[in-house]
Amino acid sequence: MLVGTVAIVGRPNVGKSTVFNRMIGERVSIVNDTPGVTRDRIYGKCEWLTKDFNVIDTGGLQIADQPFQIEIKAQVEVAIEEADTVVMITNGKEGVTDDDVFIARMLQKSGKKVILAVNKIDDVTLQANIYEFYKLGLGDPIAISGVHGIGMGDLLDAILDSFEGNEIHDYEGMISFAVIGRPNVGKSSLVNAMLNQQRVIVSNVEGTTRDAIDTPFERDGKHYVVVDTAGIRKRGKIYEDIEKYSVLRAMKAIDKCDVALFLLDGSTGITEQDKHVAGYAKEAGKGVIIVYNKWDLVEKDHTTMDKITKEIRKEFLYLDYAPIAFTSALNKSRIQTLFPLIDEVYDYSQMRVSTALLNEVIADAQITTPPPAHNGRKLKINYASQVSVAPPTFVLFVNDAELLHFSYQRYLENRLREAFGFDGNPIRIIARNKN
Repeated sequence: MLVGTVAIVGRPNVGKSTVFNRMIGERVSIVNDTPGVTRDRIYGKCEWLTKDFNVIDTGGLQIADQPFQIEIKAQVEVAIEEADTVVMITNGKEGVTDDDVFIARMLQKSGKKVILAVNKIDDVTLQANIYEFYKLGLGDPIAISGVHGIGMGDLLDAILDSFEGNEIHDYEGMISFAVIGRPNVGKSSLVNAMLNQQRVIVSNVEGTTRDAIDTPFERDGKHYVVVDTAGIRKRGKIYEDIEKYSVLRAMKAIDKCDVALFLLDGSTGITEQDKHVAGYAKEAGKGVIIVYNKWDLVEKDHTTMDKITKEIRKEFLYLDYAPIAFTSALNKSRIQTLFPLIDEVYDYSQMRVSTALLNEVIADAQITTPPPAHNGRKLKINYASQVSVAPPTFVLFVNDAELLHFSYQRYLENRLREAFGFDGNPIRIIARNKN
């Protein structure tokens, strides 16, 4: 369950990226002793005590007029704006600096919850160093070592405690969908067009993020909720590339939804930014529908739709299971085709296959196309079971999990789709040794 977002801030070379990598369990941020390596915001997800939260790593702030400081400060301001809680990282070996004081005052003015972490407390002899940091006025400092993992449990506990009171809605019995995509592809227009259809009853409910509105509504007796994808905001002195500012909002919306409507702009074509957004929806295991919007602006003949479909399939090979819809939010054409697709993709995401039928399909797949030999050995699938839904996840109990080659896994996925559908949903296959 996603419970909030935390931003990591601090001056250069205090270990922010090391702490970030420790939190998310991956080496995503560049870790280097050279100050100022991280300039843009970097996003990740942390799981602690069965709860998930987003983490934002930021560039180092300092008073001195250093290269990229204006850009870094803008990025940090955006991260603070988007976060529920801010973790300020300091260097316990160097003590409080003027830059630390500057950042602490900036955070106090932000009005956000702040947790003070004193990093590089690598052994008990350095423990007393944390008391100097009380002068920052940010409450009790937490001693940590990002390199060795010391104190990280205490820090993560404090972060979860800070999220207490965040409003979280449970939309049980409703199908939740989000319209996602890069800026200016027509997300808001499409949502408005969908909500303005006849036989729709709309009510506004505050969502889990500040200034965010999730919209439950009823259509033809079915209950839906549009997960908030609030527009891009500029506040104070935040002026930056609008595309970078959209990333976290897309992540939040995808995390909360059952089905993602991935929007493409028919007037501009496919961009690299589109691929980043689509990739996150796949990694999150959500059902996906590709919506080619602004269809009214496309010059077309009887072959245009087929040509564009082929182009989409070529550019998004990893979404070959996602249905494609063509719409125009402006004149509300073909909007009615989206709801049956949403229903279908959601139903497939929740579908469970009986163990007997599943094993029949897997056995037939092995007979039709036996697994290839690897170093003289062949994969043998003894038994299969579906262990979860959303996304549909299957465990194969095999003689040796390392013998399941990617290509044969893909073959099995295709056989499962032929047998059961699962349109719009990623299928996850996990191999486990029988013994």
